[in-house]
Amino acid sequence: MILFLLEGLAFCFYFASSVTLIKDIKENRLKKLALILAWVAVLTHLLTLSLNIWQKQGIDFSFFHTASITSLIIAFMLLFASFSRPVEKLGIALFPIAALMLLLDMAYPSTIQTRQVYSSAMNVHILSSIVAFSLLTIAAFQALLLAIQNSQLKSHNPGRLMLAFPPLQAMESLLFQMISAGVLFLSVSLLSGFIFIEDLFAQHLVHKTVLSLIAWIIFSSLLIGRKRYGWRGKKAIRLTLYGFLFLLLAYFGSKLVLELILDKV
Repeated sequence: MILFLLEGLAFCFYFASSVTLIKDIKENRLKKLALILAWVAVLTHLLTLSLNIWQKQGIDFSFFHTASITSLIIAFMLLFASFSRPVEKLGIALFPIAALMLLLDMAYPSTIQTRQVYSSAMNVHILSSIVAFSLLTIAAFQALLLAIQNSQLKSHNPGRLMLAFPPLQAMESLLFQMISAGVLFLSVSLLSGFIFIEDLFAQHLVHKTVLSLIAWIIFSSLLIGRKRYGWRGKKAIRLTLYGFLFLLLAYFGSKLVLELILDKV
């Protein structure tokens, strides 16, 4: 009952923060309140996950629970980045997604009750994978916003929402910072996976590895192209979204098929 109540509170605070950020576009004085609401949502979300781990005596990596954990990390990273960079408006899209993942986790709870213990090396692999996905998710949302900003500026009719975001150059610089950090953690994830996972085929991980490698190649090529050839604008946006699509399929597409369609854990 307490867990259900906390999950409901986190859900409400996520949406309240998102709505307040939208209102801040017009009134321009609600940013602090929106961030406070988001921090309450994130901390409450964290408490629900901690209680879940305590009840099950281990981390549940089922589909919706993993999505809930990932959305929490994305929200936390966004809030942490907002201390030094003007990225809080991304919460308009990302906080409702975190709320939705929490709701789905509540609606479709895992029936797994046994504790699953991982080695420290495997924990490094799992953690770096989640952090990489979280960073590159934020980058993908930034790329979408850049695409909208580019389009509206060319039509000479920028909306109020777009005007609330930093200039294109600042947004693009932040995009590549997020991609660089994401590629670093994705590299750690892939390397640790190759070293510590014994049989990729037996563990149904070969497709995930191939898709993750494709995503790594796309993002790495983008970073090299940016440094050597000055890639930016539409090319950078397209490659970011392509890379994220492969990563999304690797992390959740394969898990969706195995768990929810084929009923394999």
